Amino acid sequence: MTFNDVTLKLLEGFGTTLILFISTFIFAIPLGAVFCKIRLSKNKIIRNIMKTIIWIIRGTPLMLQIFVIFYVPGLLFDIQIKSRIVSVIIALTINYAIYFGEIYRSGYESIPKGQFEAGKVLGLNKYEIFFKIILIQIIKKIIPPMSNETISLVKDTALARVISVTEVIYAAQKIVATYAIIWVLFYTGVFYLVFNGILSILLNKLEKKLDYIEV
Repeated sequence: MTFNDVTLKLLEGFGTTLILFISTFIFAIPLGAVFCKIRLSKNKIIRNIMKTIIWIIRGTPLMLQIFVIFYVPGLLFDIQIKSRIVSVIIALTINYAIYFGEIYRSGYESIPKGQFEAGKVLGLNKYEIFFKIILIQIIKKIIPPMSNETISLVKDTALARVISVTEVIYAAQKIVATYAIIWVLFYTGVFYLVFNGILSILLNKLEKKLDYIEV
């Protein structure tokens, strides 16, 4: 294979990588907020159930979670998820929503209680206090850890290959197996470096735009 042929094959695989990343990011952001809300519930039973789920997700490998989503429904309930990409997206979304939710929670709990009380003194209801005073401060606080998780998500899409989803790494492995040209595997790093570089620039710009906020 020529260099151009290899590049085209890897670009096809990277297209799948982008689908996995974008889909997971879109679904995990709001689901993380739901998990955060449950984690902060005043109901002790619900709160403890959420803590247990968080413990399981954080304590087990993401690769194992992909296997569970893809194989376990068929083994236990005879419900097979036919799309391998969908299985990976579900596993990644649940995993990252848990981490995003914990980031949201830490950001929320870091806001001084006095700001909530000040909002009440000004005659604002709890929704106005949250959206007009608290939310922007939470966003400011969570941008750095969210940026780190976002970069990690790009790299974790490579785990899709464990159930034979042809993302960029798996595309490279197939080329290596067929043509015995090992440099292709190292070439995949260029795709990750370029994409993560672009993401880092965008996230840094967002963080600088929020520099005016004192937290």
